Amino acid sequence: MSIQSVYACQIFDGRGNPTLEVDLKTTEGVFRAAVPSGASTGVHEAVELRDGVKYQYMGKGVLKAFENMNKVIAPTPIRENIPVTEQKKIDEFMIKLDGTENKGQLGANAILCVCKAGDPERGVHLYRYIADVAGKAEVVLPVPAFNVL
Repeated sequence: MSIQSVYACQIFDGRGNPTLEVDLKTTEGVFRAAVPSGASTGVHEAVELRDGVKYQYMGKGVLKAFENMNKVIAPTPIRENIPVTEQKKIDEFMIKLDGTENKGQLGANAILCVCKAGDPERGVHLYRYIADVAGKAEVVLPVPAFNVL
């Protein structure tokens, strides 16, 4: 199951901040993923690419990541015909494409969106799929996290 098309757009997360949403189309269907930022970020975390234009969403826009996804990232796995179930290959390819230690060129928010399409092919939930890719046999079930308005 290879990637047929990828389309990104800017949406808003639960805090009203812009975030990246990606539709990834395969032979199995269309998979949508959004990568909102955490409330706090650590010094060793991968860079979430933001525009920094103060008059647009107080510098928190993600149009750079959007552009990277649609113009740089999207055409490449399609051209390379990498199956979505080969997550390690996709990850290594994305890291090489970015070329920086902290994912600062393309943005971790753009790179992370590609993971979600691999789990249906294997018939498992996303958290189990990620644990399998990471080599973790034991899984702690996900705990719901949400914002209260």
